[in-house]
Amino acid sequence: MNVKLLRSLQVFVKVADTGNMSVAAKSLHMTVSAISQQLRKLEQDIGLSLFNRNTRNLSLTEAGGIYYRTSVELLNTAERAHREIEQLQLVPTGELKIIAPEGFGGGLLSQPLQTLTRDFPKISISLTVTDEPTDIIASGTDLLICFEPMSDSNYTTWHLATWERVLCVAKGHPLADAELNSPEDLDPHCHIVHRHIEDYVVRGPEKREVPLPKTRLDVNSMQTMIQLTKDGIGYAVLPEPEIRHCLEDGSLVQILSEWELPNYNVYAVTPKQDSVPAKIQTAIGCLQDWFSTI
Repeated sequence: MNVKLLRSLQVFVKVADTGNMSVAAKSLHMTVSAISQQLRKLEQDIGLSLFNRNTRNLSLTEAGGIYYRTSVELLNTAERAHREIEQLQLVPTGELKIIAPEGFGGGLLSQPLQTLTRDFPKISISLTVTDEPTDIIASGTDLLICFEPMSDSNYTTWHLATWERVLCVAKGHPLADAELNSPEDLDPHCHIVHRHIEDYVVRGPEKREVPLPKTRLDVNSMQTMIQLTKDGIGYAVLPEPEIRHCLEDGSLVQILSEWELPNYNVYAVTPKQDSVPAKIQTAIGCLQDWFSTI
């Protein structure tokens, strides 16, 4: 609601309650002249007199009585809204809409989501996992987890973690037991890549940088990419936290381990706001705490 209108309604209600502009002015820390101007403006706006005036006091006209009841309701509604908004800033409250990469649905979010649902009962969570580009503002998203910071001034970016990438194949793939000296040795085999992730350059023991061979298969889903690699279709660069269990149980094998791949960063992106709601601050804190241990 218009702040100036709210102030005018407060003046009007105070004058109606006291029946005296001087008393109202003292209570509101205003001058009588300022009170009078506010009332005249309201009467001009509605085209009717709000008060019957005499030398001693004021009384409401019929129109004033109607306007008074409505004004009290509006002021009470505004006050409730103000309290609820203040509550949002202090206590994590309300629905939290999160969009995350599909690969995070494999367990990376379980711990922070458990913390949020267990420790903050006033939060409800709507989680969408997708590897497709998303318009945060159009979708009404509170928090987007992604791999690139947002330079747009409409967004705020928070760094969550820095993780490693691993070049790997299935344990039964011919490359798993092959003697490999450089990325060129991979050329006869199928290179699987994610459609929305940049091409990689690997750095050798002597700091020689070599691009991986040309893509033979691209997909738009990290979970699918991991599964295709496990099924022996080809080799791929995969995020270490998402396949750690596969490396530990031997279903995936790291290759060319002496060659370095660039690490990748994980970010949380939120719509730009003057004051970040407590639910978003809390969620980012939970994500940072958990991701730092991975």
